[in-house]
Amino acid sequence: MRLIIIITISLALSLFSFSSWGTQNNTMEKHIDFDNPAEARNWIIVNDTVMGGRSQADLAVENDMLVFAGDLSLQNNGGFASTRRVYSPLNWNSKETLEIKVLGDGRSYQFRLRTNRNADGIAYVANFTTTKDKVQVFTFDLKDFSPQFRGRLVSGAPSLNFSDIAQIGFMLADKKPGNFVLRISHIRQIPEVI
Repeated sequence: MRLIIIITISLALSLFSFSSWGTQNNTMEKHIDFDNPAEARNWIIVNDTVMGGRSQADLAVENDMLVFAGDLSLQNNGGFASTRRVYSPLNWNSKETLEIKVLGDGRSYQFRLRTNRNADGIAYVANFTTTKDKVQVFTFDLKDFSPQFRGRLVSGAPSLNFSDIAQIGFMLADKKPGNFVLRISHIRQIPEVI
């Protein structure tokens, strides 16, 4: 009898530990932050240079923020600079609101999602405008994103589902040449209120 009680207690403690680990792991899977500089290795730069443009951008992690900075050029039919997270995809919930926390420069940016691992193709785009030197939090629901391909709306594109996200990123394409800097503190999902 005593052995059965000890085994039952051990099993209950093991299940509790496993359940807690799963909850913690699930939370981590819905959150990108930059307190670990290694997160920057998941991000790449894709600028208009792929089409002959001259825009430049760099990435760095400073003060627990991803710093996306550079110079937007309109030369040679250019005009965009972007960064995207292409490695270590996360398990986003299909309907929970996405939230970004940024420190901007007063320019308008695009928050971009892709549902495939390809370098090119449809991106689901939501625009946001920053206030210079002010920390801002923006939230996005599914309805805030429109399917685009190279800046043009795509009719008949599949509906976006956050659980299908394979890449996540930011783009500057406001047709205003000059320096820019966007500091990203975090990207996360806000749990649904039921």
